[in-house]
Amino acid sequence: MDSVEKGPPPPSPTRGAAVRGRPPKLQRNSRGGQGRGVEKPPHLAALILARGGSKGIPLKNIKHLAGVPLIGWVLRAALDSGAFQSVWVSTDHDEIENVAKQFGAQVHRRSSEVSKDSSTSLDAIIEFLNYHNEVDIVGNIQATSPCLHPTDLQKVAEMIREEGYDSVFSVVRRHQFRWSEIQKGVREVTEPLNLNPAKRPRRQDWDGELYENGSFYFAKRHLIEMGYLQGGKMAYYEMRAEHSVDIDVDIDWPIAEQRVLRYGYFGKEKLKEIKLLVCNIDGCLTNGHIYVSGDQKEIISYDVKDAIGISLLKKSGIEVRLISERACSKQTLSSLKLDCKMEVSISDKLAVVDEWRKEMGLCWKEVAYLGNEVSDEECLKRVGLSGAPADACSTAQKAVGYICKCNGGRGAIREFAEHIFLLMEKVNNSCQK
Repeated sequence: MDSVEKGPPPPSPTRGAAVRGRPPKLQRNSRGGQGRGVEKPPHLAALILARGGSKGIPLKNIKHLAGVPLIGWVLRAALDSGAFQSVWVSTDHDEIENVAKQFGAQVHRRSSEVSKDSSTSLDAIIEFLNYHNEVDIVGNIQATSPCLHPTDLQKVAEMIREEGYDSVFSVVRRHQFRWSEIQKGVREVTEPLNLNPAKRPRRQDWDGELYENGSFYFAKRHLIEMGYLQGGKMAYYEMRAEHSVDIDVDIDWPIAEQRVLRYGYFGKEKLKEIKLLVCNIDGCLTNGHIYVSGDQKEIISYDVKDAIGISLLKKSGIEVRLISERACSKQTLSSLKLDCKMEVSISDKLAVVDEWRKEMGLCWKEVAYLGNEVSDEECLKRVGLSGAPADACSTAQKAVGYICKCNGGRGAIREFAEHIFLLMEKVNNSCQK
């Protein structure tokens, strides 16, 4: 995360910086419109700052969290909120640019001057505004807040547009008692800062305190140009504690994944219970390697973890079926004793999966698909839940909602099964509310 500066800014970046963008050309009027004529509503732009450098985790902003690039979680929330006239990613890195565009965001190539470890968020935001004269309000969303939901952004946009606030920032309520810090070697005693030790309140009897959680900072242009992200008519927006996740400071990656799977935003479409998983054979069930014996018999290998994953899915009531465009030996596959219906030599996988779906009386949202090849693309785009092994081709990876950490034939099915179970728990919990 870029460091957030709230005081007077450093000098603004020069117009001659090497930035892909168009410098401002039009004179702004007092309401934020351009030129004369009918005044337009203020242009609210979402801006996610995501430079390539990271001292902790290399290219952290696009590292996969629960199968999705980290920045993808906030981009999905911003785009689906409908609160912004434009959604931007400011970056200096080609790979981050590609991921941003895949999710539907526009990209501002920031200059090297505002891409240093010492650069602040304010530096990058001011540069962005210098090249985007149409923007009146900036919603600076942190890429490291993967549990952000569209409803939060919609409410803040309303506070800015309808209630006239100049700046709004996110906070979370915490019930933590604070004590004064004592420097080593100094003979002093610590003092309570927000409690009376003689009358310690119970949690339910204390409202707690509000802390910035860094998820977002919304501010109007005139305030930013004066060097502030917080100021003027100012308000906070309190986020739910379970949605307040900051990868930078709060928790490590595995724990963050569990939080995201339980509390993250997965898109406009409501999740439905999965009833059928279709898995490509070559490259998903197997690693794609084929061995031929001396008597010309085909030999394949698979991971026992994947067989266990298939067994667990079936025990939970999820049908598992296998498919391949190659003329696999059904006798060889049957010897694996997976007890799954399969079809091989299939040129049109979508047609077969559609037939299976209709046969079981399912809608597409109740079907999951694990694929790794170009021939799987249409199925991956159509189903309710899609996944690909870590070594799947780029076409397949771009089409899915979850990318496994495991390679094909090396635990990808078991991993995807665990992902399905977690999402089904989320579906069941929402049904009980």
